[in-house]
Amino acid sequence: MKIFIFLTLSYFIQNVAAQPVVKSMLRLPDTGVNKSYTDTFGEDADFTINQPYFINNGNGTVTDSVTGLIWQQTDGGEMTIENAIIYCNNLILAGYSDWRLPSAQEAFSILNHQYTNPAMDENVFTTTLAQYWWTSESQVNDSNKIWATNSGGGIGNHPKTETLSAGGPKRFHVRAVRDKTTPPVIPNHFTDNENGTITDNLTKLIWQKVPNADTLSWEQALSYADTLSLAGMSDWRLPNIKELQSINDENLINPSLNPNFFDVGNSKKYWSSTTLPNQTTKAWYLNTQYGITTYDTKTVKHSVICVNGNQISTGLNGYLSENYTVFPNPFTSRINLKYKTGNEKFELINCLGVIIYSGKNIEQQDFTSLPNGFYLLKVIDKSASLKKKKKN
Repeated sequence: MKIFIFLTLSYFIQNVAAQPVVKSMLRLPDTGVNKSYTDTFGEDADFTINQPYFINNGNGTVTDSVTGLIWQQTDGGEMTIENAIIYCNNLILAGYSDWRLPSAQEAFSILNHQYTNPAMDENVFTTTLAQYWWTSESQVNDSNKIWATNSGGGIGNHPKTETLSAGGPKRFHVRAVRDKTTPPVIPNHFTDNENGTITDNLTKLIWQKVPNADTLSWEQALSYADTLSLAGMSDWRLPNIKELQSINDENLINPSLNPNFFDVGNSKKYWSSTTLPNQTTKAWYLNTQYGITTYDTKTVKHSVICVNGNQISTGLNGYLSENYTVFPNPFTSRINLKYKTGNEKFELINCLGVIIYSGKNIEQQDFTSLPNGFYLLKVIDKSASLKKKKKN
């Protein structure tokens, strides 16, 4: 039996503003980028956060162990958006009939930005002729434009008529998704911490409320984020493209970031830390006119908004922060920790969000009876802070 664990540190922040939102994803997956493209610290590969891991269910479906969503392994082929909706509503696969089109952020979550054309893990998802994949969301001011992910790794708003079946020149496919359990509604999407930061209660990431006043090149943006001190925290970083896209609101335009929480003014282009694997002089950015993710040459100057939280330096034999080392990883029956503060409470959670164990004495527990899989080990410690790894 092999059981892998992920180590996180919980932050305690009071919710102060109501903006209910459905939490369909347990956690936000990492981009999958593992290669370095610069000597400047802070690029995507310098952090591994919720590393993508899919479980092949052997029945035409795969489970995303990070988000908890279940996906159709081979997409349903090219079709119009209208037929895509009908297709998902009528789909019976692996004995389930509750399939649906994914939201824009759900569809973006399964892209792997270490690859391109397709930006998908082909060991997980069957390769098809798809250039784009439909989502369930349309452009807020134009229902004839639909949000779609693309095989290059981006997401954008496209006319319905672009696909072959509607007389267009491109291949838009459908890939259905389903929820393992009914997703909860989170009372507050964002919290203004009243110290210059915003907490996203879906991802637990903490964001810079007021972006840097100056535009910067990509390398300058990495350095700015790494040296930023804000709200008593110095472990800020440039967000990867999935993190950046996760705060986009498809119901807003000009800007597509919620102005009630983010002091972003008009629409701008914000750098991510993610490099294009096939064009390494370019990096991904978010354009907040509508919320499109695309890329530009790294020497061009764009805006910068920084993020904090969840960053963990990982290694083959364990998931390491400056506060905790968990070993062995994978473990077979018992969990051991180093660098304990003595103030911790532990929660061991399976990929469906079910708490398997909650208490202080996790090292004394025997987990031999647990099935194989990926588990999240949450360490709740108000006295500790999570630090990012530093370059040697």
